[in-house]
Amino acid sequence: MMRRAFALLATTAALVACGQESAEPEDAIRTTIPDSVQQVEMPEQPAEEADIGTPMQERVAKLGLLNKRNNVSQDLEMRPGEERRVGDVIVRLQACERTAPWEMPKETGAFVQLLVRQRGTEDQFRKVFSGWLFKNSPSLNVVEHPIYDVWVKDCTMDFPGEEAAPNRQTASGSEAAA
Repeated sequence: MMRRAFALLATTAALVACGQESAEPEDAIRTTIPDSVQQVEMPEQPAEEADIGTPMQERVAKLGLLNKRNNVSQDLEMRPGEERRVGDVIVRLQACERTAPWEMPKETGAFVQLLVRQRGTEDQFRKVFSGWLFKNSPSLNVVEHPIYDVWVKDCTMDFPGEEAAPNRQTASGSEAAA
């Protein structure tokens, strides 16, 4: 009984203390954020209207597709919103992105969905993967299927000022020999 009374008293004291405004310590130094580093308002326009990068519908992703059963791989070039059927698998590309030339680390990624035809059916597919795949970090999100694998090879898009880059392949984060 005594413990309950003590707990109630402690809770009440804490609530009363919360209602009181605490005075600022005497040795506190008031500072302000300089105008030169204050956050500016973000533009109200989306990136493509502000001419920041290639609009999503104009980007092209290069994906690799591997059939582990017969060891056949092929490259698929797709635009966001496209889907392609290759045998018993459907690959859907929802988006592709890469970091701007001035950002580090360089990264290329794509949001991909993989659907595989169910055994014994003609046109029933089961979604086995849906998520972002990254070229330089393939282990972050792995397609776990015993027969099919898909990975990102590149995402073709431009940023303002990149046209003058001496080697656009390396500016995009891709290897020159790819």
